[in-house]
Amino acid sequence: MRKFAIAIVVIGAIGAAAYWWIFTSTGPDFADAEDSALVAQGQGIYAEHCASCHGVRLQGQPKWRQRRSDGRLPAPPHDQTGHTWHHDDTQLFQVTKFGTAAIAGPDYKTDMAGFSEALRDVEIWAVLAYIKSRWPQSVRQRHAEINKRQR
Repeated sequence: MRKFAIAIVVIGAIGAAAYWWIFTSTGPDFADAEDSALVAQGQGIYAEHCASCHGVRLQGQPKWRQRRSDGRLPAPPHDQTGHTWHHDDTQLFQVTKFGTAAIAGPDYKTDMAGFSEALRDVEIWAVLAYIKSRWPQSVRQRHAEINKRQR
């Protein structure tokens, strides 16, 4: 009887651990541009949620460095010509999830609201993986160095 009770406790513990791992796991904690499944998922999400402002080819809006009359900047490009790759993965995730105010402060004028209500964390990482996958290898290497310095 004692062995049976121990077996039940062990099975229960394994089941609880499996449940926790499956249902609390949010996927990656960085944007892995080498993960083809993540990149493919991100491409579709980018097209649906990001391309209308940042461009189908990640080119951003015209004159993205010049403030408009309302004091806001147009959406920047996410290709290698923009500054996206100057920010580490954590900052990019925070801006995407919580909006530019997450790193620039609440008084910063921006059209970039966060996607915390629209996208799950894994979907945000997928979008960032897609964006990074479009950068030339030299830019990806420089970005990897930025990530290393931030960890």
